[in-house]
Amino acid sequence: MKAQLVKFGEIEVEGKRYMHDVVIDGGKVRKRKKGPSKQFREKFGHTPLSVEEEIPWGGKRLMIGTGAHDALPVMEEVLAEARRRGVEVIAAPTLEVCQLLEEVKKGRGLSFAGPSADDGHPTGNAVRCYNLGLKPLEQRIEVA
Repeated sequence: MKAQLVKFGEIEVEGKRYMHDVVIDGGKVRKRKKGPSKQFREKFGHTPLSVEEEIPWGGKRLMIGTGAHDALPVMEEVLAEARRRGVEVIAAPTLEVCQLLEEVKKGRGLSFAGPSADDGHPTGNAVRCYNLGLKPLEQRIEVA
């Protein structure tokens, strides 16, 4: 899968540009429906990724876009649900994840969810990842 950060708030996946949040699931790209998570915006200062959304749980790994500036909050409930399902959560800035996506071979069980700035909040399109020398998300954030 070829993906690249074009600029803040814009990502290109397999030659098609998107200026909104995207979810890549099984090689198919769709718009992220973050409406269910907007109820948590005030608490986080930004619309977070919550379990209320349609998260693609079908793979062994879930790559979560955190914005060009790594600003997307990921709620603890998402991490807990991933643990329950045995899904590894990977998160990193978009540029790094786009590089990782190019390296991932077809059929390796990868899902991706990513943000953009279409709701007026600064996010860009991004993801965190550990394959580029970063630790898994759960090891990089402190959970109270």
